Amino acid sequence: MLSASESLWASEGKTPLRFVSRDLLSGLIVFLVALPLCLGIALASNAPLVSGLVSGVVGGILIGWMSGSKTSVSGPAAGLTAIVAAQITQLGAFETFLLAVILAGIIQIALGLFRAGGLAAFFPSSVIQGLLAAIGVILILKQLPHILGHDTDPEGEMSFDQPDHENTFTEIVKLFYGEVHQGAIVVGVLSLILLFAWDRFPKLKKGAIPAPLLVVFLGIIGKVLLDRIGGNWLIEASHLVQVPVAANWSELSTFFQFPDWTQIGRPAVWIAGVTICAVATLETLLNLEAVDKLDPQQRNSPPNRELIAQGCGNIACGLLGGIPVTSVIVRSSVNINAGARTKLSAIFHGVLLALCVVLIPTWLNMIPLAALAAILLHTGTKLVHPKLLHRMWMDGPYQFIPFIATLLGIVFTDLIIGVAIGLAISLAFILASNIRRPVDQVVESRLGEAINHVQLPHQVSFLNRAALQHVFDKTPAGTHLLIDASISNFIDPDILALIREYQQVTGPIRGVKVSTKGFQSRLGIEDRILYSEYSTRDLQQKFSPADVLAWIKAGNERFRSGNRLQRDLTFQIGASITGQYPLAVILGCIDSRAPAEMIFDVGLGELFSTRIAGNVVREKVLGSLEYACAVAGAKLVLVMGHTRCGAVQTAVQLAAHDEHSCHKFGCDHLDLIINEIQKSIPEEMLPGWDDRPQLVRESIIDEVARRNTLNSVRRIYEESETLRRMADEGKIAIVGALYHLETGVIDFMIQDAIGAPLEPTEAG
Repeated sequence: MLSASESLWASEGKTPLRFVSRDLLSGLIVFLVALPLCLGIALASNAPLVSGLVSGVVGGILIGWMSGSKTSVSGPAAGLTAIVAAQITQLGAFETFLLAVILAGIIQIALGLFRAGGLAAFFPSSVIQGLLAAIGVILILKQLPHILGHDTDPEGEMSFDQPDHENTFTEIVKLFYGEVHQGAIVVGVLSLILLFAWDRFPKLKKGAIPAPLLVVFLGIIGKVLLDRIGGNWLIEASHLVQVPVAANWSELSTFFQFPDWTQIGRPAVWIAGVTICAVATLETLLNLEAVDKLDPQQRNSPPNRELIAQGCGNIACGLLGGIPVTSVIVRSSVNINAGARTKLSAIFHGVLLALCVVLIPTWLNMIPLAALAAILLHTGTKLVHPKLLHRMWMDGPYQFIPFIATLLGIVFTDLIIGVAIGLAISLAFILASNIRRPVDQVVESRLGEAINHVQLPHQVSFLNRAALQHVFDKTPAGTHLLIDASISNFIDPDILALIREYQQVTGPIRGVKVSTKGFQSRLGIEDRILYSEYSTRDLQQKFSPADVLAWIKAGNERFRSGNRLQRDLTFQIGASITGQYPLAVILGCIDSRAPAEMIFDVGLGELFSTRIAGNVVREKVLGSLEYACAVAGAKLVLVMGHTRCGAVQTAVQLAAHDEHSCHKFGCDHLDLIINEIQKSIPEEMLPGWDDRPQLVRESIIDEVARRNTLNSVRRIYEESETLRRMADEGKIAIVGALYHLETGVIDFMIQDAIGAPLEPTEAG
């Protein structure tokens, strides 16, 4: 991880000093890999070889400096070869094509300024992972022939259908017919062995010399030794890097071509520019997302800044005679695997391309393609690691199918088509999901009435129409339907028209009561609540004690399942200010883990709550309970104890040591509560208390809490004449309950209840 000072340097575009040497080595490795790729992509695009090198230099130096990505490497892209070749042919001259590249760069800058890079956020992670895995598979398949000395397909050609009229698999089949070179095989196979063996020794991996760099040097040494043997072991020029070599500076200048500005008025040039921009932009955004996923630091690259950088790069390529550039996943992967931490590596690789191609092209032409192919194949195995396949499989079909479709699509076509296939399948899954479950539905028990609550999502588009219509069609007569748009930021006007028609016409005709919430008068839909959002006098009189108990139980079920009612508390504040009509009174413990209002999922004005340590009965407690029932009209007295009760635990521990005073705790008034709880402790539970296992002691404490709750129920009935009379007349019920802190479940002690029968009526 970066230190604070290093993070500051990075934020200012500087490179922490301890990363400089590693980044320079990474840049050297990327340069060695990028060199044949630049040449091969130019060759596959039917463009001059030097144009690929120009793009590599621009992608490294200019885009590397302007880009906000620390690890992405830009250059000529294999995904553009077919488009570049087609446009050069269609425009008739490479100079005219360069003009189209400049236009593409200008459009890219405009897209970056208008923040079109945000499109990158819409690529599903399964598609990005599929892209990475596909590049890994392609590297393995495409580099296998080069490792064995079969170099008819240009290095850097990544499409399934090749320029030599073969494809990825037929090219491999040729290997079985002996189209290999034994000298290249020696270099390639030994390079692979070295790379994979290097990974098995952590000290070597973290050493000063990266394995890919060693592979290149050993490859050159191997080429020299095999040349001395001669014969079939001789590695000829066709199996080596082939940088154009100029005899002098004058000849070097003839390699470059420049745009033909006289063609600026041709519509075909503008069409070509738009085409190149569209494909290059999409490929850049996809690769940028993929590179960020590979980055060990998991940094986010700004996509809009990247588009501006790519646009400037393409303008420079057009002016200097290069082919289009994008962020390239292959070079970026090599860069990350080589240990790059900052953009210095990308810039340095561009500098090396410029200097070495001009100053030492003959030396570069001694590098065997088999050694470079081994580096790329080794990179490919990391991109398509079996762990990735297993993880995507375990993520389920919604992730795995788009992933594998993207992988296969890219392998058998090209990057853009493969990603399009993955996106299409992801979209199909989204559509299917919207058809099956476009909205969240839950049946809520609100003060005696069952409400089918339909929660609309944040964005409600035409994709939701068919499924929402299905919900309306399947809603039976007599249902109360609540359509809730409280969290919706956008609702398609077509959807609003559908809801308005159902609320005003279709629903009432079918006998469905329709409430609406959160629409804020959108297109004529007013918020209209046709159910009780708070307890009223009529509801209180209508409910029996059994109905209240059923309502209490439903609230606890919502609490445990996480489906708590959405209440308009602001509305309840105003509506309840004129009076209160609670349905129940809870005598609970003061324990902070047992708040009755949350446990029973109630709103304002629906519940009285009396809390005292150990939920014991005292005179003042009885006064509160009498007021709640006799004056305010509550129908149910619920005494709620709970497991792991601290007051009960203290009472039991004191009793086990034959103590009845809490003075040692510094409490002057706690004795009354502790002594009351101790009345519920059976004497047979106390002997040997300190020697009992922890689980046994906890079960005893919970049993005492249950007995203490029942004792409080009896005391309420026996010591309050008012409540006893109401219970005997069936106006109230007094019930005990034990709340389990571990699960949120409440055990209602119905068999020991006193007062009104607890069978629900129609109101409940």
